Amino acid sequence: MTLPFLLDTCAAIWLVDGTLRPAAAEALLESYRAGRTTFVSPFTAWEIGLLAASGRFRSTYPTEGWLKRVTSLPGIGLAELSARVLLDSWKLPGKLNRDPADRVIAATAREYGYTVMTRDRAMLAYAKQGHLSVLEC
Repeated sequence: MTLPFLLDTCAAIWLVDGTLRPAAAEALLESYRAGRTTFVSPFTAWEIGLLAASGRFRSTYPTEGWLKRVTSLPGIGLAELSARVLLDSWKLPGKLNRDPADRVIAATAREYGYTVMTRDRAMLAYAKQGHLSVLEC
């Protein structure tokens, strides 16, 4: 059985825009059919804002409505973001970069037993250390 998915910010953007790789889209569809919720971190909203502020956010949806759009998709929910997860994000085992979004998403996945859907090299490398379950998208 596959663990529930937690979408990295890039995967969430591609899901909304319909540009996920076919294997990742099929995995999400299979998870939905099995009755599992796929999660997006509230911290993704922070990262979307950061991308928008730097002019690097590209989506058919405006920044302000983007999180509402992604969480309105069937089977998609907002992950919990507790103070514990935020604290744990800075004491993760192994080596992960200092990017706050990567660290919060990794800590969230570890806390709740999610598989992170990502194409981020740092997250994929962190998974190879054995500290995270990932599905490359």
